[in-house]
Amino acid sequence: MKDTFNHAIVRTPGANFADGLTTVSLGTPDFATVLQQHAAYCEALEECGLTLTTLPADLHHPDSTFVEDTAVLTEDLAVLTRPGAHPRAGEVESIRSTIAAFYPKPHQIKAPGTLDGGDICEAGSHFFIGVSHRTNPEGARQLAALLAPHGYTSSIIDVRGMTTILHLKSGIACIGDNTLVVMEEMAANEQFCNYQRIVVPARDTYAANCVRVNDRVLIAAGFPQLAADLTQRGFHPLVLDMSEFQKMDGGLSCLSLRFLYS
Repeated sequence: MKDTFNHAIVRTPGANFADGLTTVSLGTPDFATVLQQHAAYCEALEECGLTLTTLPADLHHPDSTFVEDTAVLTEDLAVLTRPGAHPRAGEVESIRSTIAAFYPKPHQIKAPGTLDGGDICEAGSHFFIGVSHRTNPEGARQLAALLAPHGYTSSIIDVRGMTTILHLKSGIACIGDNTLVVMEEMAANEQFCNYQRIVVPARDTYAANCVRVNDRVLIAAGFPQLAADLTQRGFHPLVLDMSEFQKMDGGLSCLSLRFLYS
């Protein structure tokens, strides 16, 4: 597989990171460990061959280190989102100029549409768009309409009835080679029938949020079965401790916007 990405945008967590939104009860993040885990994540992206644009902490928005929710990026298209959680709305404006430095004419999801980047799973030229409690049908429709002229197809997966995940990509990842890592609860979805599937059992659902970055697959620590399954199928896992981000509904994909820049 040739390099898919050569650049990523990340944002340093702020000292008020623990004041962000969360739907889980896993305890309060330890900020020193948050910074250590974020630094290790950034080092992993660089190890995979990416150049990083690192933004400073944004204390006005405790969740802003989860930059993936602010934009959807392809090789030739940028779409600024419209987060479904009102406290996160300002995150898009704070990253707009950074996105515009790489994509001079970014598009924007408009009201009444809402869309979080965490609900968007790119699988080659196809996009799975999650309709969730953060992304509404109108936001999904707008994104599909923006993608289509660039040769991308899309389909909708409604996860509003699922209580175990916040965003679509909390339960599914496309890791290339026509392969999906998918949580058990979604594995039988007929939209996935043409893909090879690595099914993550219910007890390990958090592990489904993994990320293919060039020739490696970033996975969360603590899930040896997934690491073994990936290795057996010829993938190369890179394990990272994500304990403090998990406490705030965050996963590996959430912490960066990865793209090919030329």
